[in-house]
Amino acid sequence: MAVLRPFKAIRPVQALVDKVAALPYDVMNTEEARAMVKDNPYSFLHIDKAEIDFEVGVNPYSQTVYEKARKNLNDMLSNGVFIEDEQAGLYIYRQMMHGRVQTGLVGCVSIDDYLNNVIKKHEHTRADKEQDRINHVDYCNANTGPIFLSYRAKDEIDRILMEWTQRTPLYGFVSPDGISHTVWRIDDAESINWLCQLFGSIPSLYIADGHHRAASAVKVGQMRRKQNPGFTGDEEFNYFLAVLFPDQDLYIMDYNRVVSDLNGWSEREFLNKVSERFEVSEYAVDKPYKPVCKHTFGMYLAGRWYKLAAKDGVFDPEDSVGRLDVSILQNNLLRPILGIEDPRTDKQIDFVGGIRGLEELEKRVSEGMKVAFSLYATSIADLMDVADAGKVMPPKSTWFEPKLRSGLFIHNLT
Repeated sequence: MAVLRPFKAIRPVQALVDKVAALPYDVMNTEEARAMVKDNPYSFLHIDKAEIDFEVGVNPYSQTVYEKARKNLNDMLSNGVFIEDEQAGLYIYRQMMHGRVQTGLVGCVSIDDYLNNVIKKHEHTRADKEQDRINHVDYCNANTGPIFLSYRAKDEIDRILMEWTQRTPLYGFVSPDGISHTVWRIDDAESINWLCQLFGSIPSLYIADGHHRAASAVKVGQMRRKQNPGFTGDEEFNYFLAVLFPDQDLYIMDYNRVVSDLNGWSEREFLNKVSERFEVSEYAVDKPYKPVCKHTFGMYLAGRWYKLAAKDGVFDPEDSVGRLDVSILQNNLLRPILGIEDPRTDKQIDFVGGIRGLEELEKRVSEGMKVAFSLYATSIADLMDVADAGKVMPPKSTWFEPKLRSGLFIHNLT
């Protein structure tokens, strides 16, 4: 069963919260981050991507950069940009995008729950990406970005959070992308204890987004345990920062594909090959084709959109991974026809999050890519089914929106 623990948050002062809050470090490159922080010395990116405070060309994985992240965090604490709550509490973090609302509970979860698979995963991680965040967390002595977790909704938890959101919020602001962010602090011991008990009856938590951050946080905790062989399990390094959302609140967008060549096929030959495993029809409407149900796809080729529907027998409906649309496309088209064996490493393929719209697929093809595919979005139920089966999803299966902002909550490891 899941462990939830309150913590003493390090958080921005109210007057600066909108300037501090930043998108996660891994959704932009260094150049984009430099542009985002222009004229904003308070942005959390000065901590999360501290290479932006150096000359162009600095190695973002150097010790100097990690030391700068620690210094920036400590300076912001000393200068009153951040404060630390005196008493441990839980927090409610609500986001609204295009009228859709997701409301999560902010607290700490156990590294043992991660190791024992109470916290379930659905992605492989890369060692180099893990090591970057291990260094960052270790140097900063803090979890600087929350892990995006989900759980199967529980009415009593919903009721408690709803009651607290009727109170005056701690923060309320709208980020430059138009998403509203509201935070409440739960400081009542009875409410905190009851919420922790309720999560103690939840068998599984699921990583929705942040597999590398989660793995890194756990490995830092394990490092601290080795450094402190007399640890009791109550130390802060045994826990890491998370925002927990009920499954019913979450919105997963489509995650689309563009490919640079047809693997030697002519356009006609390619269409004939695709038709062996998919029903293919031209989409006559003068706009991009967005799939409206599972196992259907859009394909943009030579200035035209086509509708693809997987034929019977090309996938196993009982296979939680094989029945995913990303798997059907990979196993029946991208690999056998276009020769893309490993989409993680193949330079022919690129991925376009649904937040960018299907017009972005047309744009990429007009700029030199050869063919694009629009997909029906993976569901949170699909994600949980895969995680429950102990399997992993193909790369780039899910695109969650809105993204959690970093800098609103920091968890000190001591």
